[in-house]
Amino acid sequence: MPSNEQRRAAAKRKLERQLANRASRARKQKQMTIAASALGVVVVIAAGVGLYLWNRGDDNASTTATSETPDASLSSAAPLPVAKAKPATVSCDYRNAQSPAAKPVEKPGAADISTTTNPKATLETNQGAIGVTLNAAESPCTVNSFVSLAKQNFFASTQCHRMTTGAGLQVLQCGDPSATGMGGPGYQFDNEYPSDQYDAADPAAQMPVGYKRGVLAMANAGPDQTDGRGTNGSQFFLVYGDSQLPPQYTIFGTIDEGGLATLDKIAKAGVAGGAPDGKPAQDVTIQSVRID
Repeated sequence: MPSNEQRRAAAKRKLERQLANRASRARKQKQMTIAASALGVVVVIAAGVGLYLWNRGDDNASTTATSETPDASLSSAAPLPVAKAKPATVSCDYRNAQSPAAKPVEKPGAADISTTTNPKATLETNQGAIGVTLNAAESPCTVNSFVSLAKQNFFASTQCHRMTTGAGLQVLQCGDPSATGMGGPGYQFDNEYPSDQYDAADPAAQMPVGYKRGVLAMANAGPDQTDGRGTNGSQFFLVYGDSQLPPQYTIFGTIDEGGLATLDKIAKAGVAGGAPDGKPAQDVTIQSVRID
């Protein structure tokens, strides 16, 4: 028969287990809340975008920012992984999307895509120029698609339809000719960096990482429900303030200082109606995208 001391020790161990389990559940719930809201970020642009950050209806950045921005401190976000080297050229897979193109456009070429060139582009907007440097070394298929769309004037005269201003998510989302968060180029393709640095079953692939000020990334609608593959299209988001999102949004470039100044001006005006997520209070129209 156990002694009083043994019973007290057993009760203490039981309490410790309960406290540890409770703390673990709280951490998981907090992480799920962060991931869900951040993911919804772009993906569910309200009801139109979806479950991921800029999960667009078509490629609405689930980074499309979440309709609810995360409250968690950025210190909880892991750093981005170091990119693995790619061969000098790669082949890309641009597949037909379920939705037709929001504006007539041809698919980009898919063979022998360079990973060694880093073209520059300038987004001329009614609020000022936004210069970007594209990163083909890490995301060649994304860069190839963006350059192709720009050269076909796909982005010309389009509105940036969404902005988020929360402490954990500060982005401007553009690239949808329909300005609804649901439009795209009629094709879709897989995620690249940083998504391709994780194994599919790695839990870290769903945990927040730091999308720092100055990042240019793709919006998407989360995995395709028919085959689980990527749903990147034409929508992208510009990060004007340090943000945290699961590493499920392809980073394909960086914004220059002049471009950040333009974004700061846009962000200062806020979101229409004073909400933390929605249409920018000042209309932001991309007049053209020039590949320099």
